[in-house]
Amino acid sequence: MTFLDMLHAAATQNNSMLCVGLDPEPSRFPAAMQGDPRKIYDFCAAIVDATADLVCAFKPQIAYFAAHGAEDQLERLMQHMRSHAPQVPIILDAKRGDIGSTAEQYAKEAFERYGADAVTLSPFMGLDSIEPYLRYPGKGAFLLCRTSNPGGDDFQNQRLASIAGEPLLYEHIARLAQGSWNHNGQLGLVVGATYPAEIERVRALAPTVPLLIPGVGAQGGDALATVRAGWRPNGPIVVNSSRAILYASNGADFADAARREARKTRDVLQAARP
Repeated sequence: MTFLDMLHAAATQNNSMLCVGLDPEPSRFPAAMQGDPRKIYDFCAAIVDATADLVCAFKPQIAYFAAHGAEDQLERLMQHMRSHAPQVPIILDAKRGDIGSTAEQYAKEAFERYGADAVTLSPFMGLDSIEPYLRYPGKGAFLLCRTSNPGGDDFQNQRLASIAGEPLLYEHIARLAQGSWNHNGQLGLVVGATYPAEIERVRALAPTVPLLIPGVGAQGGDALATVRAGWRPNGPIVVNSSRAILYASNGADFADAARREARKTRDVLQAARP
């Protein structure tokens, strides 16, 4: 089963466009775990178990594990998700962007070591930085396109005078992902919920590729505007929320609170579909 097949199946089974981002910060853990990086696996596994029937994907952010020397816990977490939520695809949020043998090693890390179904990538170095990931049949790659941070304007919102029509850089990336780069239907795009007008523009240029949309929740993205701008019957969206769900409570009921917040967010997203 390909990543897109898994995504469609999970979205249908769980009636969901919600992706829960797994960004563990030990300083924000409940009291019994607080400040203890050895509890990263325990915290994240509890979140997974509480929300697995409400989501279309999980998105562990690799930096939150690596910063605490917790790569072994990430490996355990990936195994846990495979065994306890096998229907839910896993997007490894790594934002890699290198070429040649280095890119090959990053692809091996994502798909062989961790067993991810998809990975986030920076397309800044061009197609040859993407190709090593596309050699893994059925795996997915989400390219940074129009990100949710204000600094994205520095490059993504600049015009390319050398390209016919002088598109903005993010528009050019969207066209490539829909067209010549997407040989086997493995590519998606990352677009931020904080820019719904740009989501709509990306969707117009890339009508069928999946969109990974961070920024709903703690970053202030509007769920209603996000869905209306990006969702199409043949163009799936994966709307990520991390902190608002992970840290819905700092008490012993953190997993139950995360489930309530995830259910609420999922239902808001579903209700926004046209």
